[in-house]
Amino acid sequence: MAKKAKFDQALIDEAQKPNTPRLKTKFDEEVMPKLVSEFGIKNRMAMPKLEKVTINVNVGRHLDGTKVPTNVREAVLHTLNTISGQKPVTIAAKKSVSNFKVREGYETAFKVTLRRDRMWHFVDRLFNLATPRIKDFRGLNDKAFDRQGSYSMGLTEQGVFPEINMAEQSFTHGMNINFSFSNSNPELSKFVLAELGLPFTKPAKNKKN
Repeated sequence: MAKKAKFDQALIDEAQKPNTPRLKTKFDEEVMPKLVSEFGIKNRMAMPKLEKVTINVNVGRHLDGTKVPTNVREAVLHTLNTISGQKPVTIAAKKSVSNFKVREGYETAFKVTLRRDRMWHFVDRLFNLATPRIKDFRGLNDKAFDRQGSYSMGLTEQGVFPEINMAEQSFTHGMNINFSFSNSNPELSKFVLAELGLPFTKPAKNKKN
């Protein structure tokens, strides 16, 4: 019995070990050495770092009076909760815009901000499972970087994520996804994201006459 108890405890200890995300390991073991050789960044603290990923769904255009319709709200909250494993927060309008029939305080968007392990797990699924399911996919825009190296992309429907069953959804919506970097610039961020597996648009080849 003592031997079995030790065996069971060993399984428990193994299961409770921290599970380092696959892409985090790839960044530490493969991407960082390439940053040293390609850009000469030798100080680990000076390396570009993916700080957070923000998923945002705008619902302002669907306002019915002062509130978002129930089916829209439930669909968006279900999507964000399912793909991120985290409860979304509500974003209210900061000022009134008469042309869009929006007043200060109205619900206009839902957002999730991912950091650390949850961020890496989401990025892995996005790069390797979701983007290949985009219809007529030919790569992502490689120019959508700001001066700090943060990158933004958009999806037109939530069904690209395998965990979302569109047959059960009453409302189809897209989302904006932002990758926020520190110690970076557009060139460094593009290099990191490409090495991690983000499928950018391939440059067009010149046709020979």
